[in-house]
Amino acid sequence: MLISRGLAALDRAGRVGSGLGPYGLQAAIGACHARAGTLEDTDWVQIAALYEALAELTPSPVVELNRAVAVSRAYGPLAGLEIVDALTDVPALRGYHLLPSVRGDLLVQLGRHDEARREFELAASLTRNEPERALLLDRAAACEVLSGRRLGA
Repeated sequence: MLISRGLAALDRAGRVGSGLGPYGLQAAIGACHARAGTLEDTDWVQIAALYEALAELTPSPVVELNRAVAVSRAYGPLAGLEIVDALTDVPALRGYHLLPSVRGDLLVQLGRHDEARREFELAASLTRNEPERALLLDRAAACEVLSGRRLGA
């Protein structure tokens, strides 16, 4: 019910004026996710385009990181990794655990498990959230197994 009302309001906002502002773009991104029944049904090309428009209106390294995820889903992990790699030296993202976490995800998709393991370990060291740290360390351990190493060897 509430999602339907939100989608209707977004549709009205899109018809009024010359385009969506930053909040409208964020709402449109949320609407794409809400409309999708599954991850595979998500319109990642549309979401990547919306993030690109958002980045033009309100440039931010976090918006770029989110755009990288959408681009990776729409056009493949290498395309997303190019965006992420351009963010690794951005001072505002130093200490932001989601940067190495996203980078690790993309490296796993590319089969670069040793690099991914290091990224997940870095991400785990940067988060203060214990369940998240445990998840990231589990992902690092899985990468170690996938790369042909055995834990404790």
